[in-house]
Amino acid sequence: MRATPAETRVATRKPVFPFTAIVGQEELKRGLLLCAVDPMIGGVLALGDRGTGKSTAVRALAQLLPDMPVVLGDPYNAEPTAATLPEQVAMVRVPVVDLPLGASEDRVVGALDLERALTRGEKAFEPGLLARAHRGFLYIDEVNLLEDHLVDLLLDVAASGENVVEREGISLRHPARFVLIGSGNPEEGELRPQLLDRFGLAVDVRTPDDLPTRVDVVKRRDAFERDPHAFLKRYTRAEERQRAALLKARALLPKLRVSDAVLEDASRLCMALGTDGLRGELTLLRAARAWSALCGKRVVGRAELRDVALPALRHRLRRNPLDDASSSSRVERALAETLPA
Repeated sequence: MRATPAETRVATRKPVFPFTAIVGQEELKRGLLLCAVDPMIGGVLALGDRGTGKSTAVRALAQLLPDMPVVLGDPYNAEPTAATLPEQVAMVRVPVVDLPLGASEDRVVGALDLERALTRGEKAFEPGLLARAHRGFLYIDEVNLLEDHLVDLLLDVAASGENVVEREGISLRHPARFVLIGSGNPEEGELRPQLLDRFGLAVDVRTPDDLPTRVDVVKRRDAFERDPHAFLKRYTRAEERQRAALLKARALLPKLRVSDAVLEDASRLCMALGTDGLRGELTLLRAARAWSALCGKRVVGRAELRDVALPALRHRLRRNPLDDASSSSRVERALAETLPA
């Protein structure tokens, strides 16, 4: 019997904990799925407790996604064109690149290849982490502790979709479009407002507080570590179903209609919350459309708007010294007042 694509992955690649085996953390999983359907949403910021599976979920999602075609040997994961010969195309896993807090700017943006410069006298560029992350995910743990100069760099690249390098006699630019995923504990420091605004969605990640859920998490993780291949085989069909749902949602996304009434609902909610600019409305619209596609719907309605309002807006609120309610509570209150179910 021929192996299925998922079984082939299990047999030939380093095991990754399956996305469909993650217990709880529904808001995080939904946010990642939405960005997988529409990367234009702008990424996910996961704030909360340590050891709650944030990095596991990111890597599990990348494993879940279908392999992507790249030009063989291209350091920037270039997408093949109509002129690319079949033998020049390779299928690779969607990259998940970690950006360490202590990374130097050279490591992030790229720099002169010193080995080639010293041994051959050639001035060549050695791509950095941004090049590796192109068309994939850039993951930053403890993003709220990231140094300011790297924050500025990321803001420039996120806005333009390009990495521009001007140093050591090298002048070049290359595409750097990726889904930015950040995680951190708010108690350890706040994120700069400019970077906070660049994340499309912000989700809360908490340690489970009920006994059955905690036991289930530990059992599954222990089973995976003891025999990863057997554990993955148990979730092969679930992973294939989730992958098929993602592909179907991607295909459906361009066909979805958004009425003026829904757009007015989105703007009415953002006005009630006093969000700055129009990024809130745009993110709300994109997230609601992606969620509708995942649900197999062809029309975006108020219900889908309400479902994604919390992660799309909770991190965009101005501080109000006269209102000590949490940002989540303020969004929920505004939803009840402006967009009743």
